[in-house]
Amino acid sequence: MISAHERSDYKQKTMANELKKRDVKEDLRYLKLLARDFPTVSSVTAEIINLEAILHLPKPTEHFLADLHGENEAFQHVIRNASGNIKRKVKELFGQELTHDQIKELCTLIYYPEQKLKLVRRTETNLEEFYTSTLNKLIILCRDVSSKYTRSKVRKSLPEEYAYIIEELLHETSDVSNKQAYLNVIVQTIVSTRRAADFIVALCYLIQTLSIDRLHILGDIFDRGPGAHLILDTLCSYHHFDIQWGNHDVLWMGAAAGNLCCIASVLRLSLRYANTLTLEDGYAINMVPLATFAMETYADDDCRIFAPHVEENRPDLNEKTLRLIAQMHKAITIINFKLEGAMCKAYPEWGMMHRCVLEHIDKEAGTITLDGVTYPLIDRNFPTLDPANPYALTPEEADLMERLKHSFMISERLRTHVGCLLSHGGMYEIYNSNLLFHASVPLNADGSLREVCIDRTKVKGKELMQRVDQVVRTAFDLGASNEERKFATDYFWYLWSGADSPLFGKSKMATFERYFIADTATHKEEKGWYYTLRDSAEVCERILDEFGVTGSHRHIINGHVPVRAGKGENPIKADGRLMVIDGGFAKAYHNKTGIAGYTLVYHSRGFQLVQHEPFKSAEEAILNGTDIHSTTQIVEMMGRREMVKDTDVGRELREQIEDLKSLLRAYRRGYIKER
Repeated sequence: MISAHERSDYKQKTMANELKKRDVKEDLRYLKLLARDFPTVSSVTAEIINLEAILHLPKPTEHFLADLHGENEAFQHVIRNASGNIKRKVKELFGQELTHDQIKELCTLIYYPEQKLKLVRRTETNLEEFYTSTLNKLIILCRDVSSKYTRSKVRKSLPEEYAYIIEELLHETSDVSNKQAYLNVIVQTIVSTRRAADFIVALCYLIQTLSIDRLHILGDIFDRGPGAHLILDTLCSYHHFDIQWGNHDVLWMGAAAGNLCCIASVLRLSLRYANTLTLEDGYAINMVPLATFAMETYADDDCRIFAPHVEENRPDLNEKTLRLIAQMHKAITIINFKLEGAMCKAYPEWGMMHRCVLEHIDKEAGTITLDGVTYPLIDRNFPTLDPANPYALTPEEADLMERLKHSFMISERLRTHVGCLLSHGGMYEIYNSNLLFHASVPLNADGSLREVCIDRTKVKGKELMQRVDQVVRTAFDLGASNEERKFATDYFWYLWSGADSPLFGKSKMATFERYFIADTATHKEEKGWYYTLRDSAEVCERILDEFGVTGSHRHIINGHVPVRAGKGENPIKADGRLMVIDGGFAKAYHNKTGIAGYTLVYHSRGFQLVQHEPFKSAEEAILNGTDIHSTTQIVEMMGRREMVKDTDVGRELREQIEDLKSLLRAYRRGYIKER
């Protein structure tokens, strides 16, 4: 007789053997698929050798930028000059042979090759000599910036038309005399066949590409500045990048999904900064219906408090235009408050009923009562407000919003850019032991993770970020049910202004109070506990643990709240565990921050924070060689130089090597036949 214990033991062994067989079958199935790419022993060994070699190259350079806010010219310049890194390389290589002005001219050429060459052709008396000298310098610089990469990776960055010749120039040494003659002949032939300008342009863009291996954008591409659409055009074709959504990004995504609150807020913010370029030229949003409605409805209203905020001389804005913008600004703002109130009442679980402010207005007295206190209103003209039904749009307002919604939803360029935000973006990213997100992780007063209810489910920390990410994507998922898409589309508004939104993190968005109430005490927006507790190393460690971030050098990197560098605030917090890199790219923030943005650079030797001064213009840079003045602060240096093997890519490569070694064993033992 077999005992019950023996029967149980036999069953367990049988199950284990069965699982083992299944694992072997799965392994063989995978290895057979892998064998399609590596059909012979020699091809497998060659790839193993290649990957092992890559592991021992220096870690490529990453750049982190946050809160660009539509400042396209400054953004373009920063990625063209690699946050000052290209000028540093030029000085290292040619500092002994070139003057200060010559270095400036060479750098400007690298940043803006087509535009600078046009100027050179007008002024240069000996073009052949200029082309020859410039090509030789660019080749030397290209060799230097490409030294971190394999030939294969560099080859993929080359323009197809000139790939072979540029590869020869980059990888042939000039130390041997006959090779020097060979290289000289290539350069001379490029010049004599009148292809020098094309080669110079190709080499300049190659230098730019190889100077930044990966770009991390920590949110808020949109609003305030006029060029968000141009920034996204650049990003959509950039070689390696990721985006962590910001509150202004989800506002535009909500508008693209058809959320009327988001549409009204996008328009309100754009008009507040007299920025209709992104709307009209960028996304072909038809503003005529709003202008017509505003002129008719507020014809006798000076709309004084709605005059746009303009930070610089704008010759395109005459008195008549400014008045029209103010009227449009007021019209959409009142509509915005109506839609906001209706949304808050539709979702009482969001805890935003305190933003239903219009019902507390006394039109006759020209006052509003909030929290038991009555305040006089700065502007008392509300022709479209019905005190009996304050959140109802008039028929004209409802028709206007439907027209605007149609305009947002049919914009092909906006749809393309939202697609880019979805495919390359998310709520957070973990990359090389760094946790990246735009704003905050909701916390309680004791530093514990705060539970947030999303569609009747309570989530916190990493799970909260993942759930929000899913909701955002559901709004654009044609396979989701109408009910799911409706909630997801509405939820964009909570993400924009909800107290427990990880993209907002304040007690309220006091928009109405800032427009209509003079008492600044009502303007206060209490920040969430994350912003009070983020200076604590213990709290930051707890967040990093929650997200499963590992490594001896691990950090949180985010933006959202401008660092007041001019007042001595340090962007490095919690004993170096947290880096806040919102330095105020937008011109509207320059007075607040005292600077014009940060770039965090992470290279093989450690972290550097580059602090930028205001950028004049691309035209000024091209004509006079004006660069962004930047200062560099060493944040953290590694004990040794980091190699690819120390990175996330390195871990993936090691896994690939192990798979290839398994395939090699399968070939050698006859489990799989070579082809």
